Amino acid sequence: MTETRIKLRKPSNQDGSAVWELVRSCKPLDENSMYCNLVQCDHFADTCVLAEMNGAPVGWISAYVRPDDPETLFVWQVAVSPLARGCGLGRRMLGQLIARDACADVNQIQTTITKDNDASWGLFSSFAERQGAEIDSEAYYKSEEHFDGTAKTEHLVTIPLAEPLSAAA
Repeated sequence: MTETRIKLRKPSNQDGSAVWELVRSCKPLDENSMYCNLVQCDHFADTCVLAEMNGAPVGWISAYVRPDDPETLFVWQVAVSPLARGCGLGRRMLGQLIARDACADVNQIQTTITKDNDASWGLFSSFAERQGAEIDSEAYYKSEEHFDGTAKTEHLVTIPLAEPLSAAA
C-alpha cells in the first residue's frame, strides 16, 4: 500500500460514528462513547485528523490545543486500522496536524502512554526523532491515585518542537 492511496482530512460531524467504529476495531484502545467521537469530529475538527483509504476510515487522531497552555497540543488518541499499519500513517497524521493553522503557536506535543504500549512509544519516538527532538516522560495519571487501581499508570510524554510554526513562517 502506498501513502498516496490514503487521504488525510479534517473530520466533520458526519464522521462521528465511523470514527467510533474505527476506534472500536483498534484494540486495545479505550473506547469513547459515539457521542464523544461525534463532538470531537464536530467541535475539535481543526485539531483532529481522519485518514481514509477508498473512502473508508483507516486512521484517526483526536487532539486539542490545551486551554491552559496554547503552545501545547495534547494528542488524546491515535488509531490506525490493521489495513493501514506499517506505512508510517500515524507519523504522517501527526505531521499534518502540527502543520495546520490551528497549531501555529504550538511548540510542543504532549500525550499520555502506558509503559506497555509499544506501538504508541514507537510512534511518538519516531516522530520525535524526525523532529530532531528528545522525548521527556514522567508518571502522570497514576494507577492508584487517579484510576482507583483499575487502569495502568499513564506517563505524560512531551515532545518539544523546534519552534512554533507561526515563528517558522
